[in-house]
Amino acid sequence: MAKWGVLSCWLAVIIYAASNSVVTMLVNIGDANRINGHNVITFANLLVLGSLISLIPMSLAFGRDWELTKLRGLSSREWVLLTVSAVLSSAVTPGLYFFALENTSVTNVVIAGRIDPPTFLVLAAIFLGERFDFRAMAGNLIILVGAVVILAFKDDDIGHTIGLGEVAALVATLSFTVSTIITRTSLQTVPFGVFPIFRTVVGTLIYVCFQIGFSGHHHFGEMLQPILLKWIWVYVILIIIIGQLAWNLGLKHAKAGDVSLATSFSPLAAIAIAMVILNEDPGSGLIPGGVLMVFGIWVARSGRKSAVRKRESARKKSLELEKDVNFKGV
Repeated sequence: MAKWGVLSCWLAVIIYAASNSVVTMLVNIGDANRINGHNVITFANLLVLGSLISLIPMSLAFGRDWELTKLRGLSSREWVLLTVSAVLSSAVTPGLYFFALENTSVTNVVIAGRIDPPTFLVLAAIFLGERFDFRAMAGNLIILVGAVVILAFKDDDIGHTIGLGEVAALVATLSFTVSTIITRTSLQTVPFGVFPIFRTVVGTLIYVCFQIGFSGHHHFGEMLQPILLKWIWVYVILIIIIGQLAWNLGLKHAKAGDVSLATSFSPLAAIAIAMVILNEDPGSGLIPGGVLMVFGIWVARSGRKSAVRKRESARKKSLELEKDVNFKGV
């Protein structure tokens, strides 16, 4: 089972790394098969319809945690933290990420997301009182430098590279980081199954209200178009069902070091998948930047090995590794 756990973990990381490329590919398919002159496979439709479908397996898996006795045991503070985290993780973060994908390449979005690990380390030390790991910080900063090198060599002038898409990706990453910090504080006493369902429902509702109020068009009325219903299952089955199943199996059966190693290669995998699926050109900085990122991974992992850590449950480990996997596409 340990071997299956390692394989499942790597499969989940590859699927999550591919999520942005897969979503962009589906939007491109919709753009090539327009209905009444416009694309019905939009980022918003994929997010909302995918989230609604994902409630079915989540309800089957976590239904027991929604007993009234357990819900009544939650304090008003916990409900507030859950609500804030739900809005950030399931409305603000995906909304900004999808806006970023509309305005820049998947490679640039992945590179912008590399500010997440060092930011998380700082915030965790400040707000959660966790020990500050200098070697992990050094490794993550080296990875960030490698990402900047790829971005800088991609265009002659890096200033022209940073536009609305890159800014949106940066803000989305910060939103995701803050949400993870809040989650780690609020889920200590909250039943584990309450959060994913609550986050999906509240986040989706807020996102729909925001889109209706500010987008200027009501494209959610087109969610029943056959072409969208046909391709949404690629998103649901691959990213939501297989991705989550493989991730949970990996957390349950793989060693913490194996999970950490797999998640460390998430950004490089995302860039490689964007090259294959979308034919994106990361530029001449891919090799030097990639070498720096691999070196940074080695530095960060050497810091983790030197620290004496107790074996944690899958629940706590999943929250710890959220910062490494970054946004999972849902």
